[in-house]
Amino acid sequence: MIILASQSPRRSELLTREGVEFRVVVRDTDEVHDASIAPEVLCATNAAAKAAAVAAEYPEDTVIGADTLVFIDGHPLGKPADEAEAVAMLMRLQGRTHCVCTAVAVFMPGGERRDFAEISKVTFRPLDEAAIHHYMSLVHVYDKAGAYAIQEHGGLIIERFEGDLDNVIGLPVTRLLQVLEWK
Repeated sequence: MIILASQSPRRSELLTREGVEFRVVVRDTDEVHDASIAPEVLCATNAAAKAAAVAAEYPEDTVIGADTLVFIDGHPLGKPADEAEAVAMLMRLQGRTHCVCTAVAVFMPGGERRDFAEISKVTFRPLDEAAIHHYMSLVHVYDKAGAYAIQEHGGLIIERFEGDLDNVIGLPVTRLLQVLEWK
């Protein structure tokens, strides 16, 4: 059995799209958002904590933990706490290129681990506060790293991206399926 240790509806949608049968089991973990830690290491730490908390209860299953953060000027942006923080994040990203890092920790039955991280680059259009508020009126941004979703009206705010689109959404599925030896 595959267990997704994430409550992200986007991760569930991406796995379902690929025909993966799984169930969701989530345990509380403390996430780290320390700007002094490299993006891949920071996200990997959070992904492993999520997966480990579930794998301890389900050692015979394959447990997938993931963590996605947006990084601008080396600073990690998680999920905004409120409207003011969301606007501030989007204002900081506007007109600039930033990185999106997703790390995945896979705990296999028997204790083997298969971990990886993927980085994509996203360039925002120049935006003013009115454009940001318009975007926020269309997209629920509070449960998204960096306060945006490339797959939801992304054309309003995003000029271009480089790398894996699924990574920017929250789970680099192609690479995960390779790690799982699924396809």
